[in-house]
Amino acid sequence: MQSGILLLDKPLGLSSNAALQRVRRTLGVDKAGHVGSLDPLATGMLPICLGEATKIAGDVLAGRKCYRFTIGLGARTATGDTEGAVVETAPLPALDAAVIDAVRQRFLGQQTQVPPMYSAIKRDGQPLYKLARAGVEVERAAREIEIFELAVLGFAADRIELETVCSKGTYIRVLSEDIATALGTCGHVTALRRVHVEPFGAEPMETLDSVIQAREQGTWPRVLPADWPLGHLPKVSLDGQRVARIMHGQAVLITPDELRPGLAAARVRLYDPAGRFMGIGEADGSGSVRPRRLFNAES
Repeated sequence: MQSGILLLDKPLGLSSNAALQRVRRTLGVDKAGHVGSLDPLATGMLPICLGEATKIAGDVLAGRKCYRFTIGLGARTATGDTEGAVVETAPLPALDAAVIDAVRQRFLGQQTQVPPMYSAIKRDGQPLYKLARAGVEVERAAREIEIFELAVLGFAADRIELETVCSKGTYIRVLSEDIATALGTCGHVTALRRVHVEPFGAEPMETLDSVIQAREQGTWPRVLPADWPLGHLPKVSLDGQRVARIMHGQAVLITPDELRPGLAAARVRLYDPAGRFMGIGEADGSGSVRPRRLFNAES
């Protein structure tokens, strides 16, 4: 079994969990998890952490996301996309490039967003989408999000295609509804693709077919090392004695040459003498590092 990160191009019509389970069964791994859910309607990059790499899933989740999406104008649905029934209609607005650009600029920057009822957020242990399917709507607290980029790729009388780079926790369905409202109508997502997840950028993705084909040929699909998305953290290489102390949960001293002194509560990447990634430690600013999240030795 390999520990690492597989970048799956999730196909249309499959839930994130269903895609994850297919990958897990095909590769024969016991422990795996996807980072950031995609609706069945959505396609695109779905990072899947395999084995010990599940321990750094939170670092991947925190990254920015890039989406390309189309807003169908004139109709709002119960789910915010094409899977739900139409619950509201409105006349189509008179669109031109200047009008759309003025609205686009209003959505840039930090803002709050109320999550939709059709989401995996839990209330008293129950996913909101289950409550929504039962006809129950509950109050949801607004969340802080940020839209870093929002570009118009094209438009017609009844639709707009856009691309955005946004913070974690951003719901494109809600953003689409809000943009449509700002244009004087209503709308819903008709197409959605996650182009990439930071920090993977334009890294190539595997498909379910390519994963299956690789295993049929006795090889593995492309799996990135578990430390691949942690390059922003300082690297600390340990000798054998300090490796043993770290693995027993003890702090170790780090020389100034190994880590710039004065780093308070800075997370670091830990490596053994053979250059194997051991996990994440934390420098306390006094020249010592303690273990924070370690990988099992067999990984």
